[in-house]
This record gives sequence, structure tokens and C-alpha cells, in this order.
Amino acid sequence: MVRQVDLGLNEGYNFMHARGEDEFPYYVGVRSLADLATKQDRVCVLNILGGESSTVTPVSHVYSGGNIVCGTMPGRSGAVMKTAAGDIPVYNNVLEALKAGHKFNVAVVYVPPSGVKDAVIEAVRVNPDLRKVIILTEKVKVKHARIIRQYCQWRGVDVFGANCLGVADAHNHVRLGGALGGSAPEESLVPGSVAIFSNSGNFTTTIATYLLTAGWGSTVSLSSGKDVYIHFAAPEFTYAMHNDSRTKAAVMYIEPGGYYEHGLNFKKPVVACVVGRWKARLTRACGHAGAIAGSGDDALAKEKWFQEKFEVKGIFTPDAPICSAKGAVVTNIAHIPMALTAVMMMNGIKPDFAPRGNLSPKCWFHNGQGLALPAELAAPVVEAMEPYSQQIADLAKQVGTTFPRQSMKDCSGASRMDGKTQVSQLHGVSVLDSSTRTFEENLVQSLIREYANANGVAMANVALNAFVNQSGTVLLAAADAAREAGSSPNAVLGAAVALVGPKEVDGAREAVQALIDLFGLSGLRDPAQADFDFSEQIKQVQSTPALQEILVADKKGGKRGRNMLTALEQRGVKSVFIDFLKGLTDRQGSVRDSVVLAAITTHLAWSPFMNRRLSVNTLVVMPWHFRVFSAMVGATVPMDGQDKKSFRGVDNGDLMGSWSFTETAFAALFGRKPSEEELFSFSVLMGLLITNGPGTISAQGAKGAVSADGPEAPGRVQVNKAYMGFLTHTGFAHGGNGFEAIAFLMERFQESGLNDPGDPDHGLDLEAMAMQYAKEYKGYKSKAKSSGELEYLKIPCVNHPVFKGKDVNFDPREVFVDELFKKRGSYNIFQDFYHKLVHALFKAGVSSNVYCVNVDAVIAVILLKMLWRPYSCGEVSGDALERAAFTTFLFGRMIGSAAEIDDHTNRGRNMDTRTAASLCSHAG
Repeated sequence: MVRQVDLGLNEGYNFMHARGEDEFPYYVGVRSLADLATKQDRVCVLNILGGESSTVTPVSHVYSGGNIVCGTMPGRSGAVMKTAAGDIPVYNNVLEALKAGHKFNVAVVYVPPSGVKDAVIEAVRVNPDLRKVIILTEKVKVKHARIIRQYCQWRGVDVFGANCLGVADAHNHVRLGGALGGSAPEESLVPGSVAIFSNSGNFTTTIATYLLTAGWGSTVSLSSGKDVYIHFAAPEFTYAMHNDSRTKAAVMYIEPGGYYEHGLNFKKPVVACVVGRWKARLTRACGHAGAIAGSGDDALAKEKWFQEKFEVKGIFTPDAPICSAKGAVVTNIAHIPMALTAVMMMNGIKPDFAPRGNLSPKCWFHNGQGLALPAELAAPVVEAMEPYSQQIADLAKQVGTTFPRQSMKDCSGASRMDGKTQVSQLHGVSVLDSSTRTFEENLVQSLIREYANANGVAMANVALNAFVNQSGTVLLAAADAAREAGSSPNAVLGAAVALVGPKEVDGAREAVQALIDLFGLSGLRDPAQADFDFSEQIKQVQSTPALQEILVADKKGGKRGRNMLTALEQRGVKSVFIDFLKGLTDRQGSVRDSVVLAAITTHLAWSPFMNRRLSVNTLVVMPWHFRVFSAMVGATVPMDGQDKKSFRGVDNGDLMGSWSFTETAFAALFGRKPSEEELFSFSVLMGLLITNGPGTISAQGAKGAVSADGPEAPGRVQVNKAYMGFLTHTGFAHGGNGFEAIAFLMERFQESGLNDPGDPDHGLDLEAMAMQYAKEYKGYKSKAKSSGELEYLKIPCVNHPVFKGKDVNFDPREVFVDELFKKRGSYNIFQDFYHKLVHALFKAGVSSNVYCVNVDAVIAVILLKMLWRPYSCGEVSGDALERAAFTTFLFGRMIGSAAEIDDHTNRGRNMDTRTAASLCSHAG
């Protein structure tokens, strides 16, 4: 039936209207899939020079034999798009293109969403020959889509999309709009007998590729789009499929949302892949704007629609191949080829050709991150097709990783704090777990992002202890001068760290880079591999004077270098890099301490480095970090506590050969080797102090120093200055405040006669002591409030702004440590007193509930327990206790600062810690 409609536009148009079951109550111009994308179609691309079109359009033009006659781009008239099939001219608008003599019946639209309506109407209005509009733009407003629909219906134009990837015909070798088939359409768009309809653009190509593995090619591929409004939808496709003699079956990929598929009648076999069950409970679109169900149009409902049409009672899977001659329903795209073959067999139809490839994983590269994976997960690697194989080969020549740069203000890739539990993490490890590790283990983990094994820890102890003795150095002289001037511990250590400048570590950094160059492409994955053959690397050094200068020239540091090698032998260390240095030493002389240090740090970082978790810069500057670690511990001890041969009375060789760095740090602070219990307590203490996230003042200081140097040129970042930033951002309120609790406890116990704070049979009535103080404090607090004092003294380490409001409150961090020591059978009278105190405060009416004992108390009780005897005997002063508490905080926080410095150097942008002027205020 033909009806003429007067639109008031001075011309009439013919329309097809419903007459019988095979026709529509609205205009449909493409009545057979054979007419979807033809060799006669000629195309104009709107916004042709835009980002997406500039990549896709040249491929479509070449694949389709040069079917794009022109394009438009406001303000770019006279420009051309270069393609292998010839230049495509560009005009300001469609009318200008028509006046230039171009004729086309297809408009492909890449215009931004707000301009789509006007662009489509203008193109249709000025070009009476236009019959197809393909809209690739996503998120076109529904009201605009309705206007486009109405206008194009009046003008006799089929609309495809929006938010689609266009249409393609494998038989005609034509692609209209979009990127179906990707950059090599002929690889997936292989002529056959199956039509593909898909709400997903990318899956349209994927389905075509999957079908090849079962021997099925395609007639057409139609990406319908999945905006809320779909113009050429499932009903139009189904009708056109029935009228295409080439098409024997169809595959339909369907998402939730809309009733386009409801009530379809199929005359040919169909496999329907219905996806998105998980979206049933969503209240907002996730993915495609139209892929959200309303009432009765979710994935389960659509599965039922198709099952009823196909007369099947379930989903087709390889284990349960439920299907009929009419079709099958699948929910996994990988099951489509098998389902289609099964359905077609029931119809007596064989595949179009022999299967091409298969759906097994074909990994072009594989990285197990050093994990021992089971065989079923250790996927074999196959050689990629060109040009990817060459790209992968080039990639394999790169070592380490490169992190994307971003503003790192108040941001960290190293640390974080859980706002609910207040438990911080460093590289994904909770500080509670870190507290069960040694000082040296945590120092290494801060830089390599994983814990070293026992072999690596032994090497770290040698490296750290080798440089701890600062006797006779200007570094120690500076620290002693700062001490003499009355400076706080952070200022003392800052004076020392200032002298661990880049020239001090140039040799080590050069040696690390040389080792990377020598071994990076050698195939070495495990740096402790016993049978690794490094003879080629030896030859390379022998034949390269520059490498000899870096690695083996006999310069300053040769004696300590030999002593370090001896210490490594004493500890039974296994290392390819150390053996390599020994091989060089045997052949060409001594080895410098800086080179041995480089070999140790390279060994420690090698596995994560080769697994692309660390950057080259991290490896190169790691010796610098180690030298700072050693300097901070070494500078803690005044000149009279160390000489050329010993540190705190311990021979340098013994330190390297048998002491842990935790023991060395303890000795630096307290002048003696710790007992096993003290060593554990000291490690717990420093582990808890590692980090409180990137927002802490100390972390901000370290990050700000890196930001000021300009991390985008990482070689210019001065690592020691970054540690100075951390140190200058600590003080008596942040770091030294731990002594407040120590002073509080000293006052409570100084007249108690306490002998051993670790003895549970101490004979003291802690409940009575706690209640007596609670009553005293209540009186003091009442008096202070009545006299108008607003800043009365608070009891240190009780209560917490997060852990409050319950009848009995707990800080989970303090609970963890308390239970940790109880499991070891270790008692601490000071921690016990704190627990009694919070209950006494409640009973005395000071608090309305039982306060928590917060984690800061742990620092105080551990330190005071270790130092109680020397303090009570007069061997240690209160000032010494305060310095010890402050310095212990600095040792622990040094670990977290190392991670922040390395992370910000790798990820940050220049001066990214600045605060915008608009966010600043004046207090005048």
C-alpha cells in the first residue's frame, strides 16, 4: 500500500504501511539484509575529522572499495582525510558537499550527543537521496531520538543506532560506519550464511570471530546500539533476515531493557545469547544507557521469551545442550558456535567451511608474578600474529615497569588508612602484620613491595650494617654538632642525612645500572639460581673498559667491599650477582663497597623488577635509600659510642657477619644487644609506627620534597632531601608525643617499688592505683572546669575519636598487640595498668562509658618496659627516655617514608603537592 503524505515541505514522499503480517505499521526501507550494506551505497561522514572517525573511517573506506565520497567538519572546508584508497574531501556542512557535486545515500554520524538531532535533520532535509542514517554517537537524549525517528519516518529514511558500530556485509565487502571487524575487517567478516544482530558493538565482531571456529561465516553484521531508543531493532532485523536468501540462520546478542524482542516470530533458526542477569537489581544504567530493565524486561524475562519461541525448557550449555530445530538460548558468548552447530544439524544444514582456529586461550604473553601456579592456570604462550609479535618482542626487551603519572597530592600508591578500623597498610600489608616482621624486613618491603626471603634478609643485614658505623665522618660530626646545640632527634638525624648526597652514592647507582644492562635480557629470573652461567657477562666486562671502571676498578672502599663479601659468605648467602662480583674480583682485583651494596640491592629487587612491579629508577636509587637507613641509625650514636673498628662496642665485622639490623638499631638507642623478648617488642613497636597513610604530616613532608624536585625527571629527585622533608615534618607533637604517656606512667610508678615490669607477680594493686588516680583526676577536672579552664590536661592514650560511643570501647590495633604478647606469654604491667585505668575512670564517673586504650599507649608501654630497670636505677634519665621514644618513632616512620618517596618519584607530577590559591585563606 502506497500513501502520499504532505509534510508542508513542498514535496511528497511514498511510504510502506502495514498490510498483512509481513509488513510494518511504519516505514522500513531495508526490507532484506541484502540491502543493508551494498556496493552501490555512497557515504558522507559527519564530523569526519573527529577523534573516533579519524581512526575508523579510513579503514572502512579501504575495506569497502572507496565508498565514502565526502565528509563534513565545521570550519575545516578544503581539508582532506588521507586514506590508502584516496583522499576524502571535507566540507563545512552537507549542503556545501552537495553543491560541490557529491551524491550519497548514507550519512554516518559521529557528532557529539547534543548536536546529533540537528545534524541528522539537516542532512535529511537538504539531501532527498538520503536513505540511511547511521548514528555512532552514544547517550543521545530520548527526546532527540524521538524527533529524529519521526522526521526520518516522514522523509523515508532508515536510522541505525544510536550508540552503534554500524553495519557490514561480508559478501559485499562493505562496512558502513563504525569499527565492525576492527582494523582488519576481512579477518572476522568472512562470507557465510549467518546473520548477526547485537546490542553490543564490540561483541558483534567477537561473535563473527567465534563463529569461524565452528566453520560459520556471516552474511551481515548489524550493531543495533543500546541507547534507550533503538531505531533499527530486533523486529526490523528479523523481518529483513527472512527476506534475505543468503541468510540461513541468525545469532542475536541481547541485553536487558526494552521490549524490542518480545513477540518475535522466527522463520529461520536463531541462537539468542541473552546476557546481563546481574543487572536485574540495578537502578541506574551500567554500561549501555538502555541496558537497564524496567518491568518484565530483564535478562531472565528475555530468556523466557526466546525459550517459548524455540520451544525449549532451558539454557544451552556444553554439559546440557538444550535446543530445538528452531533455536537455542545461551548466556555465555563462548557457547554460541556449539549451539548454532547443534541447531543447524537439526535442520540438516552443515557449516559453511572447515573450522578456523578454536576458542582455547592463546596467550601472547604470560606473567605469573613469580607464583607457582597449577598447570591448568599456567597457560602456554603462543606466538602472536604480525604486527603484534614484533611489538611483543620489543616489549620483552624492556625491563621493569613505568607507572602512569598523576597528581599525588594527598594520594599514594604505597600507603592507605582504613577510616573505620584506623589500621594503615603499606603496599597492601597491614601495619599489624608488619609489626610481626623485623626492622630490616620492613625496610626492604617498603622499596620492593614484597617481603624478602631468609636469603634476602641476610643480604640486607650485611648491607645495612656495613655502613652504619659513621666514626670519623663529617656526617657524624654534623649530627654531634646538632646534638650539642640542643636540637631534637629529628633535627640531629636531618643534619646527618643532608650529607648522604648524590655524590656519596653515584658509584652504587652506576653499578646497579650496569648490572641491569648486563643481566636484564639474560633470562635470569631467580637471583639465587645456583647454576646460572654468567660467563658471557664476565667477558662483556673484561672487554668493556667503561664497565671495568664501574665494577672492578680498585678505588676507595675496597677493604669494606671485601669485608662485605666475607660477611655474605659467613651468612651462607646465595646470589648470582655476588658470585658474579667474586668472579670479577678473582680475575681483575678488588671490589668496592658501593658495588657490593649495588649487587645486594639489585638481588633484593630483581624478582619483582623482572615481574614488572618495580621501575628502573627504584632499582637505581635503592642503594641511596639503604645508605640513608644506615646513616640514620648510625648518627643516633654520638662519636664516643663508635670508632673505626666498632659500633657500640661491637666489631664491625661481627655486625656485618651476624647481627640483624634490628639488633643494631636497638643497640644504637639503648647501648646493648637486646634479649629475644626485647628484640620482638622493638620490632612490634617499629612495625606499628610505619605509616598512618599519605595524609600524615611526616608523609606530606617526604612527598612535598619529591614534588619540589620534580619527579617527572626522576634522576633529579634527591632522595636524602626527601628524607629531610620527612624529618622536618616530625616534632614534639608528631613523633615526640609518645613521651607524654611514658612520663605519665613514670609518675604513676616511680614510688611503687616496681622491679620487673614483665613479672605478672609484681605485687602491686593496679586496680587501687588506677582508682586512686581516677578520683584525683576527677577532682582536678571538676576544679578546672569550674574555674573556666578550657585547656585542662588530658590523660594520654585513652579514648579515640573513632573508637567511642559504646558501653565498652576498644582500639583494635591495641587489642591486636595485647593479644600478640599474651600468646607469647609476655606480660607488661604498664599496659595492664592502662586497661585498669579506663575502667576506673568510668567507675569514678569521669567518663560515661569505658574508654578505649588507644594504640599510642603501646609505644609507651613497650619502651618503658625495656627501659624501666635502667631508669629506676638512675642509669637512664628522663630526657634520654624522651629522645629514645622520639627516635624510635623516626626509625619506624622511616620505613613508610621510604615507600612514599619511591612511590611519589615514580607516579607524581612536578610540584603536585601545591594547594590552589583559591583554597587558601587569610587569617588577618
